[in-house]
Amino acid sequence: MDITIGIFFFIILILSAIIHEYSHGWMAERLGDPTAKLAGRLTLNPISHIDPIGTILVPLVLVLMGSGFLFGWAKPVPFNPLLLKDKRWGPAFVALAGPGSNLLLAAVIALIIRLVGGINPFTVLMTLIVYVNVLLAVFNLVPLPPLDGSKILYAILPDNTTWLKFKINMERYGMFLVILFILYAWELISPIILFLVEFFVGKEFLLAVFS
Repeated sequence: MDITIGIFFFIILILSAIIHEYSHGWMAERLGDPTAKLAGRLTLNPISHIDPIGTILVPLVLVLMGSGFLFGWAKPVPFNPLLLKDKRWGPAFVALAGPGSNLLLAAVIALIIRLVGGINPFTVLMTLIVYVNVLLAVFNLVPLPPLDGSKILYAILPDNTTWLKFKINMERYGMFLVILFILYAWELISPIILFLVEFFVGKEFLLAVFS
């Protein structure tokens, strides 16, 4: 990956991850939980959301290494599921708010790209913003803890002892499973990411970024 594109990708990844986390807190407050607001995390101020390792170190090292794959995260926004009005589906709605915000941002940027038209440095960089946000949305919907998809899965699963044990084991080994997924199963969601980016901006802009 070109170093200039890599740095731009790094900046957009940070900002998009912050919007993602803010949206979790925003939805939680709407559903009755003020934890994020009381903790000073219901803000778009980057300083409140930066995780030294996930937001800075990991993606920056990948950029400097010239890696073709960049990954990072912002500090999770806290919420208390016990304070939500809907104890079962509330956590799922809070989880969906993050990926939903990224897809909404991707749609808005895609509209700007289509209004501007033409392959040029501006539209190429805007297409990269769409790609980053689609990547964040799709990846976070993978049903492995601590990703958002796991909260949606838990809401769907029956509330019984068998599934409770399953949930406990998933939480115990979740981060390990996420790492394995990134290393060995990324190709499962890569076609979905590319399909959605093409849907938003069109094939010509997708090829302009990755050709």
